[in-house]
Amino acid sequence: MTTSRDHQAASRREKGSSILRVLDILHHVCTAEKATPLPELIAELNIPKATAHRLVQQLEEQRFFQTNMRGNLVPGPAMRAIALGVMNSNEIKVQRQAILQGLSHRIDETCGISIPDGTEMIYYDRVQANWPLQVHLPIGSHVPIWGSASGKLYLARLPKATRRRVLRNLPLVKLARNTIVDADQLEEELEQIRQTDLGIDNEEFIDGMVAISVPVTHRDGRLAACLFCHAPVIRSSLEELKAHEPLLREAAVQLQEVLIDAEDRATQP
Repeated sequence: MTTSRDHQAASRREKGSSILRVLDILHHVCTAEKATPLPELIAELNIPKATAHRLVQQLEEQRFFQTNMRGNLVPGPAMRAIALGVMNSNEIKVQRQAILQGLSHRIDETCGISIPDGTEMIYYDRVQANWPLQVHLPIGSHVPIWGSASGKLYLARLPKATRRRVLRNLPLVKLARNTIVDADQLEEELEQIRQTDLGIDNEEFIDGMVAISVPVTHRDGRLAACLFCHAPVIRSSLEELKAHEPLLREAAVQLQEVLIDAEDRATQP
């Protein structure tokens, strides 16, 4: 005979199972290299079809997921907010800012971190150089991906077919004197950036400003963020700025170590 206590125990087991399934779904979608089709998610995680549909629908309603034009799953605004919150925890923030301050001091120019958000890059953190003449781009600024060093680096690292679709639909508005507004010409430059893994901005976002950018990656090589440095041309040419590339790559490795350490601790039981 089934008692109310048996029902309660079964309910607790079901809740526990659902929570674990939700965590598995979140992890799978957020670490996938491309948007995840729901049938693939069901097969990979061995979740009953009806259960998967119900859980994914709930996650979409709470904005943890959203679907792209093909109906595949990608992280939504709520998931990105959590990721930013984790990266902004005090222990990680103090390490990140120490690395940026050390880099800015050695280069003597403004350095920062940007992260992709759709067709824009967000200035996530920065350390200002101690010069009277500054290019003022505060934390939280949104930068178009086609006219910035970090944005072009992000585009260059996309799969070629994805990149071409993006370029075909982007409104390539002229932002500064050297902004590339021809999709074919931009594609050629992105191929060169893909080879060097170094983003460049030769007065393409703001007249009188040059910038370079290197990737900060997860353990598996996926792009996590871009580490950039920019300067007014009256003080530094693009070639002079590119001479600091080894210092940026050294700092990017340190930032990667902080990121991986945070991810490892987050997944520890």
